[in-house]
Amino acid sequence: MILTDEHYAPSLRWRMAEYQALMRLTPPVKDRVVPLICLPDVEFDFESRQPKRTVHEYIAPFPKRFQAKWSKRPAWVTLSEKIASGRMNDGTHVLDYIFDQLRGFGSRAIPAISLAADANTVAAAGRAIACDRLGTGIILRLEDLMVSNPRRKVAALIASAGTTLNATDLIIDLQAPNFKPQAVFVNLLIAAMERLEDLHVFRNLVLLSTAIPDTFASVALGTDRIPRRDWSFYFALQAALPTGMRHPTFGDYTIVHPDFIARDMRMIKPRGKVIYTTTKNWVTRKGRAFRGNESQMREHCQEIIGNAAFAFKGSAFSYGDDYIDKCAKGQAGASNLTRWKGVGINHHITFVVKELATLAAAT
Repeated sequence: MILTDEHYAPSLRWRMAEYQALMRLTPPVKDRVVPLICLPDVEFDFESRQPKRTVHEYIAPFPKRFQAKWSKRPAWVTLSEKIASGRMNDGTHVLDYIFDQLRGFGSRAIPAISLAADANTVAAAGRAIACDRLGTGIILRLEDLMVSNPRRKVAALIASAGTTLNATDLIIDLQAPNFKPQAVFVNLLIAAMERLEDLHVFRNLVLLSTAIPDTFASVALGTDRIPRRDWSFYFALQAALPTGMRHPTFGDYTIVHPDFIARDMRMIKPRGKVIYTTTKNWVTRKGRAFRGNESQMREHCQEIIGNAAFAFKGSAFSYGDDYIDKCAKGQAGASNLTRWKGVGINHHITFVVKELATLAAAT
């Protein structure tokens, strides 16, 4: 798997909105998407004060669902720290279970591990690498690049997993930095990347980040804008890279912040909202509490279509755009907040893929 300038590497938690958004992408868009799928912590039940499911109950459906939603297309699969420390009912490591099952489907999934991965997880990833011969992904945070000799630590982890640098996809995950001042941060990251020495020896190089906020509480009611600073930062970085330094593939967290905070939904009243990606901004449409006011979604969709700030792409652009168009016309219902999250993610992924293709064609 060799990524080109037209590929896009979004990081997605494996929740319903995310995997439905992936499934509903058109085949040409899917061909340009290689997602980093993260299996996050088990959802918490605030009423019983315990996780809703065991690790086994949570993980067991994943391989079959992955096959149904993403089939044999390539993806990296990574685990949250809590999931990696859990086990299946028979004591099997979660990664062993996942990749043993995916192998039966002919999957092209690749294990991705971080420098902080425990020895058991590294060993399980190594077993998948040895069986599938598809290589691995190594996830680095900015702080990992600041340690003494990060190249040596990366090489040691790769050797422990039983693979080589040229079969490794290096994923630099900035998560949600401030990005300001942009020029200073660009130079900081270049200096950090230089500490990894020759980046061309890796099979792929991906840069992940996001500027999406962790809460939309400060986003104005009605129509508002959130600058896509991760997108502008990526191109500023590309322009500033020294001659001969490898250019990374673009990745982000779509419209979801990486630090998911579980909240007791009995205590809050989430508002109806749609997040619509444009070239420079996420343009938001935010209204009243969703429950009991579901009909507001039709008004929001009508505004998205009619307000030039959204630069609506038309119903044929993506599944998400088609749903917005149908809801605006009363041909689709208000559904639920999971649906609207998926609508925004599906539009975002399609939008980024098409922008990258346009930019690649122009170079």
